[in-house]
Amino acid sequence: MLEIEDLHVEVGNKEILHDINLRIEKGETHVLMGPNGSGKSTLLMAIMGFSGPRVTKGLIVFKGKDITDMPVNERAKMGIGIMFQRPPTIAGLKLGKLLNVVKRGNDQTIEDYAKSLNMEALLNRDINRGFSGGEIKRSEVLQLIVQKPDFMLLDEPESGVDLENMALMGRSIAHLLEKDRHLVHREKGGLIITHTGYILDYLDADGGHVLIDGEIRCHGNPREILKVVKRSGYRECLKCPQI
Repeated sequence: MLEIEDLHVEVGNKEILHDINLRIEKGETHVLMGPNGSGKSTLLMAIMGFSGPRVTKGLIVFKGKDITDMPVNERAKMGIGIMFQRPPTIAGLKLGKLLNVVKRGNDQTIEDYAKSLNMEALLNRDINRGFSGGEIKRSEVLQLIVQKPDFMLLDEPESGVDLENMALMGRSIAHLLEKDRHLVHREKGGLIITHTGYILDYLDADGGHVLIDGEIRCHGNPREILKVVKRSGYRECLKCPQI
């Protein structure tokens, strides 16, 4: 579903990512870990096509099509969705109105979707204005639920979320990624940035990767990688035999 080949990315004339190679098959969910400032969010922004990161070398291929130079709206139409780590506040735009614009399909109403995440009371509020950390994250998940993307980029879904909200979001994200379906029947895929690994309490990831100093330095079982990081820190991943 997603293939990245020898990707190099600059931000403000400074190279942030280099030699990035990553392949995620249809129906797979992968986890990306790494220390702060290693380039994880930049990679997600580059995949989505935002203007800040500039690809200087390499390819991003989605569903077999080269999207390296494709604008962000066209990538969204192809089926890529994103959950921001720190989404903006949008004054004057109600959450419910946005959801009605991006909604795909007629299986449920916006109110039904919102009820599943306890967001009904926020539909008539400006997006993220006065929202708590948990409400902001649930709003991001709700937007993905109504968009129904084929591939999801999730930037630290656990950040700033209490345990009750994490449980609600974790179950919703697992459903989005079709973790309640047998592996051979899954169509959706995703790439999740995590620092804590809490999201792994709610879904099984098919692959794990560690990004250090702008380069993926280790690949393997995400739970095993997390154990190593908790025990010895990210620098231990530099010794990974599966590079």
